[in-house]
Amino acid sequence: MLIFDMDGTLIDSNGIWRQVDEAFLAKRGYPYTREYYEGVAHTIFPMAAKFTKAYCHLEESEEEIMAEWMQMAGDAYAVRVPIKPGVRAYLDRCRAAGERMIVLTSSVPEHCRAALGRLGLTEYFERILFAHDLGMDKKDPETFRHAAALMGVTPEDCREVFICAAAWSAAAGYFTQQSAASWNIESFTVGDVSVKTASGEKTAQQTPVQRLTQQAQLLMRPFCRAEDFAFVGVRG
Repeated sequence: MLIFDMDGTLIDSNGIWRQVDEAFLAKRGYPYTREYYEGVAHTIFPMAAKFTKAYCHLEESEEEIMAEWMQMAGDAYAVRVPIKPGVRAYLDRCRAAGERMIVLTSSVPEHCRAALGRLGLTEYFERILFAHDLGMDKKDPETFRHAAALMGVTPEDCREVFICAAAWSAAAGYFTQQSAASWNIESFTVGDVSVKTASGEKTAQQTPVQRLTQQAQLLMRPFCRAEDFAFVGVRG
């Protein structure tokens, strides 16, 4: 069985929540920081609101914060968010091969249903599971085990290649932004994905960024052609 994320994987919603977060924080005199991003990314709405309330020392309730986010996101999911390039062709190949497919997302259910329905993607999936409804955080591996159990399969039956490839790609992107190659760093951990730390002087071999990117490409090679979609992590 294949478990798909939605935001940034099936649909190109990357910029929506970054814009919402930047505007929300700026309104209250706070800059958008990596610390804030890490506190709200890939988690369910109530947890993100709880973190935001504490981070910004807000008097508003968590419900009021979430309502403001919903208003700021507007009709983007129902009207504007496009499908990621290559997604439909890939889903067609999976369906033709008889693959079982589900969506597991931290997205707001209304947003998810609106986007997948408008783009004609709902029909590809046996079920859409919401971390919000499960009362679980998608950052917790137990969420994926629970989703697998709901579908009557073991975790070993589920391919996690998408999450692994996304992790490697995210690590490469992070290192690029932080000039990690100059640090001679080869260590990064995302969930169960780890790269060991280098020791000694730098050599003429591949940089950490090149190795991480290559690993992501190797993971995805059996499943994607060159023109197929990439993976970028955003909230949900």
